[in-house]
Amino acid sequence: MVHVTVEQTVQCTPEEFLALVLDAERYAEVDDKLGRIDWVRRRDNVTEFRFRSYLPGIPGPGPKVVSRMTLTPGERVDIEYAPPPHNRLVRGISRFRASFTCAPAPEGTKVTRTIEFTFKRPLNYLLDPLLKRTLKPDVEQEIQKAKQALEQREST
Repeated sequence: MVHVTVEQTVQCTPEEFLALVLDAERYAEVDDKLGRIDWVRRRDNVTEFRFRSYLPGIPGPGPKVVSRMTLTPGERVDIEYAPPPHNRLVRGISRFRASFTCAPAPEGTKVTRTIEFTFKRPLNYLLDPLLKRTLKPDVEQEIQKAKQALEQREST
C-alpha cells in the first residue's frame, strides 16, 4: 500500500478550494495525474468523470479511469473509483481512495490532501516502491499549483 498525506494553507475559503477540486477540467491543469478528460457528470454532491490516468514515475499513460468525487459541503471531497460497470481493469489490479479536507485557518484554509493506492500481487512489488518515492513530491507539486491558481485569482 502507498499512502501520501500533504498539508498546505491556501488563502481562500474552503468552499473556493473544494469548488476547484470539483471542476475536473480545471483541476487537471494543476494535477499531472489527470490526463485528458473525456466527460464529467454532476448530480447533487456527486461528480463522476472519465480521464486518462498517469502515475508519477511510471512511463506512459495508464488506463482510462472513472473517478467519483463526493462533496461534504464546506468540509471535504472524497474520491474513489466509480462503481461498476466502470473501472473493470483498474479495480482488478488496485484499490484507490483519496480526499481533500478543508478547515478554516487564520491565513485562509488548511487543506489536507490524501491519496492511497493498494495494488494486487504481483504489481505491488513493482509499483509500491516506485510510488513511495515519486507520489509524495507529485502531490506536493499538485497542491502548490492549486494554491498558486487560487491565490493568483484572488490577487487579480
